[in-house]
Amino acid sequence: AMGRLAGVLAGGLAGEDQVAVRSSGVFGRRLVRAAAGGAGSWVPSGTVLVTGGTGALGGRVARWLAGAGAARLVLTSRRGADAPGAAELVEELGALGVDVSVVACDAADREALRELLAAEAETLTAVVHTAGVLDDGVLEALTPERFESVLRAKAVSALNLHELTVELGIELSAFVLFSSMSGTIGAAGQGNYAAANAYLDALAEQRRAAGLAATSLAWGPWAEGGMAADDALEARMRREGLPPMAPDTAMAVLRQSVGSSDGAALLVADVDWERFGPAFTAVRPSTLFAELLETRPAGSADRPEVAGSPVDRLAGLGAAELERELLGLVRAQVAAVLGHDGADAVGAERAFKELGFDSLTAVELRNRLGAVT
Repeated sequence: AMGRLAGVLAGGLAGEDQVAVRSSGVFGRRLVRAAAGGAGSWVPSGTVLVTGGTGALGGRVARWLAGAGAARLVLTSRRGADAPGAAELVEELGALGVDVSVVACDAADREALRELLAAEAETLTAVVHTAGVLDDGVLEALTPERFESVLRAKAVSALNLHELTVELGIELSAFVLFSSMSGTIGAAGQGNYAAANAYLDALAEQRRAAGLAATSLAWGPWAEGGMAADDALEARMRREGLPPMAPDTAMAVLRQSVGSSDGAALLVADVDWERFGPAFTAVRPSTLFAELLETRPAGSADRPEVAGSPVDRLAGLGAAELERELLGLVRAQVAAVLGHDGADAVGAERAFKELGFDSLTAVELRNRLGAVT
């Protein structure tokens, strides 16, 4: 392993920016398309446990489960019936003819979860883990405590669900983990969230290898109450080539993906490749998407050199012209980051914070300026 690692560091795998060193060799990483229709079309039955069941995503899952065949739903959250909208959700689900229980249970609390699972063991057929916590920040601001809170909600809860259902001898037809594409490709300001979701993907692989039901879905952004509930965030996602998915479409993919022969971990997102590909490779080339036809990594060997780059244009200018050109370049990139139509919307005398910048948009601006220069 040390010999292989030394070979990687010495440039033995040209063009690869992510590698796995294993006893059987060194492997590059690629995202490939799942086979259309190569799934099990899951039909829920019996009792289904949904963590985070009173939240936006959990509520949508519960509504779908109620109409798809589940006889009983157990919806958990830390606040239980006191969670906002819980009473209305129970009434709505009851009208669909399904028995519903809303339980205050933190799945990261192993003993509380054990008690709940033991009570439902006879009829429990599936688990859907949608619970999660966001605590975004640039890497240098992510303290161990900020990692712990995010990992507890996602990873510790998932591990408890896995180990306790096995320990109690509960045979599940589906063990569905709501992961995020941040764990697959990364996301600005979400180092802790990416780590937690990458753990879910690995846990699903482990369960499948052991012959247990498991599907981890690394979702892109959802519309209508999902991650993209904020208008400014949705606009930013669209600029980056990730328009939020319609929830009905996401639910259709959920049913299709559970038990899929494509594997235990799948990424599900609506991607505008013409926007997303260049943005993803703006800072450094990547071969992660090399096998997807819609995009080609920026900086690839066959990409022609662009004549007249900003550096070339600025090289021969005098002081006054240089200042004007630099100001125009920065204003144009600031406008793009903030979603304005053009540089005229960016006042040259205004501070970045006054313009609306935060730590994440500052990183995006740095990346954009680095890419164009």
